[in-house]
Amino acid sequence: MFLIYIDDLAKLLERHGVTAKLFADDIKVYIEIDEPSDGVYLQKALDIIASWADEWQLPVSVSKCNILTVGRVYDRIHYHLNSTELPQSNICRDLGVTITSDLSPSQHISEITLKAHQRANHIIRCFVSGDTHLLVRAFIVYVRPLLEYNFAPVFCAFLVLLLFSC
Repeated sequence: MFLIYIDDLAKLLERHGVTAKLFADDIKVYIEIDEPSDGVYLQKALDIIASWADEWQLPVSVSKCNILTVGRVYDRIHYHLNSTELPQSNICRDLGVTITSDLSPSQHISEITLKAHQRANHIIRCFVSGDTHLLVRAFIVYVRPLLEYNFAPVFCAFLVLLLFSC
């Protein structure tokens, strides 16, 4: 039902030449800015989102919004949503993946590796049994999903970035 409800916003943004990606109640807006004057299109998209949300009485959580610039930065344009300035950041988390402004996977890999080490150490400390079958099973259930979730897309994005730079 929610997809039918929010589909109107996606079509509205598409009519204005803005690429939007929707997942549940999240929306990501992408605009290619080739020159400083193109920033007006992003602000227009933010205005469309704000007016749509007001019309449908859906509050926008501005505190969860930010601007991530990938590539050249012309001039730090200040974008606003509901008269609140959106913070510019170099790192953004999206669906469990850490994305940086240079599209480097190193930050994401470091965070995942740290979490995996912490969980593996907790397993070793918490299980008093020395049964290797039990420890392996606990590792497969609690540590391995961390290492497998969204690692391939980040690695593929890194490869695509390498292909474009060659």
